[in-house]
Amino acid sequence: MQLKVDPSVFEPEDRGEKIATLKMEHEEAVEYVREVCEKNGFGILVEFSPSEVLNKKVDADRDPYYVLGACNAEVADRALDQTMRMGGLFPCNMVIWEEEPGVQTVYHISIMKVARLLGVAPDNKEWQEIVEETGENVEAVFDELNSK
Repeated sequence: MQLKVDPSVFEPEDRGEKIATLKMEHEEAVEYVREVCEKNGFGILVEFSPSEVLNKKVDADRDPYYVLGACNAEVADRALDQTMRMGGLFPCNMVIWEEEPGVQTVYHISIMKVARLLGVAPDNKEWQEIVEETGENVEAVFDELNSK
């Protein structure tokens, strides 16, 4: 499949990528990320462990990998006012995987920025405000994660 856009033209900031490394066990990291998200305006709507599912279903032998589906309900409501298609990208995910025992990586990509890059969201003042607000919330989360 030929992509219509060269992904290399986008920098991590264009996608709103954030990465943190936590020196703690996996379960502790999941709980810590949950707490930091909730403290910074994100509720956790859904959570699951792809590694547990894959290890069980297809004997994948994957290291711990966990997804926290975070959401700021007020911002999500405003996003849906702008485009109902946004639900195809909900929720904002915080992904935690084990690099090695005692070392976890936390990863996030801004669905608000990605939606704009894909043309799912409008290019208007209201959307820019949503991007800025969610960006500030995520920045606060990752500032705290990176200070641990």
